[in-house]
Amino acid sequence: MAGAIRVKQLFVCSSILANNNNKSLLRLPRRSINVIAGNLSSSEMKKKEKEKRKRRKEIEVSKATAEAVVNKEKRRTRSSREYEIADGGELPSSHVPVLIGEVIDVFSSVRLRSFVDCTLGAAGHSSSIIQSHSELKHFVGMDVDPVARKLGQFHIDSLMHPTLKASVVLKNFKYIKSAIAATHPELLDVGVDGILMDLGMSSMQVNNPERGFSVLQEGPLDMRMDPQATLKAEDIVNSWPESELGRVLRDYGEESNWYLLQNRIVKARLNGGLHSTGELVDLIRGMSPPSRGGRQGWIKTATRVFQGLRIAVNDELKTLQNSLHSSFDVLSPGGRLAVISFHSLEDRVVKQTFLEMLGFQREEANTEVCVKPEKQVEESIDKELKEKEAWIKQTVISSKGVILTKRPITPSEEEEKLNRRARSAKLRVIQKL
Repeated sequence: MAGAIRVKQLFVCSSILANNNNKSLLRLPRRSINVIAGNLSSSEMKKKEKEKRKRRKEIEVSKATAEAVVNKEKRRTRSSREYEIADGGELPSSHVPVLIGEVIDVFSSVRLRSFVDCTLGAAGHSSSIIQSHSELKHFVGMDVDPVARKLGQFHIDSLMHPTLKASVVLKNFKYIKSAIAATHPELLDVGVDGILMDLGMSSMQVNNPERGFSVLQEGPLDMRMDPQATLKAEDIVNSWPESELGRVLRDYGEESNWYLLQNRIVKARLNGGLHSTGELVDLIRGMSPPSRGGRQGWIKTATRVFQGLRIAVNDELKTLQNSLHSSFDVLSPGGRLAVISFHSLEDRVVKQTFLEMLGFQREEANTEVCVKPEKQVEESIDKELKEKEAWIKQTVISSKGVILTKRPITPSEEEEKLNRRARSAKLRVIQKL
């Protein structure tokens, strides 16, 4: 039937040519004209059209990629600061604090008489802060990890001077108020001038297989930041209800194949469950697609799964939200809180909580329903900040405080090249009025 139709079409076209009816010829599809003229065979025409579709698709993908890059740049402020690393003491070579220069800039214009590092680690950031601010009288370092606390204490002790009172405590940063009350109670009355949270995993934790944080090393399914805590990743994998396990993989791990993973993990319980990082990684590798783009696809999936389990084990997002409120409460007028996050869930919590603390009820700062200063006062504050500090680009102001980073600051291209761990870092800063 199709062949008969094609013969009929060619016959009609031949008739048109014979009658020299050029107007009718122009109304024919280009493909028919080319076939009539003998320029292209039907198979060649199909091949040409296929190539055109392929080129159009490549152009569309290229445009979409370019738009994504532009949109990403619009949502952040890439640092133009020259990259530098902390020079305070001998830090472990594997531990390089991220955005160290940018953190120094954040507090450079503040008369920093008191400072709290909520995630002390190896004291990379704090060492630079102490060296940069001779006026510093009170320092509190906090860490929930006893190994990190011991190392941080060592570096802080090496920077002590007669006028500095420093305390390093083994506590989660959600207990910032009680930590200050126990060590520097006078600060609860006058407030703290500077507070820092670096939410990234320390190299000491990742590189220790016994902690269970690494997808590349064999170890127990632990993932506790606080070794004294009772809940482990192993408990979630082997004991939590199927729906809760799926929620962890979907909401905390941001894993698109969460349902399939959930079923595979639950099925593994019938054979004794999963009790090591290696067993969980083997399960993930067994269901991951072949490598693409030169990197094994299973590593990205495993990283997301481990992230989800770690967040659930340590209740990280709720702890972060509560800690941000507590930290803002203890700031002095003019004091600043700086937070470095490393994945979208953390950054979203920081962004939304900052807005809530200023009285905004919605995520977007442009739809504010909070009490703001008069326009002239607001413009004056904004102008004064930007004139004094070049790193401040866009602000969000209310009567309670100022978000100094409407768009987060991200590492310079140089830092991203030299420190792979810094690529996903985002710095947000809020100042109390």
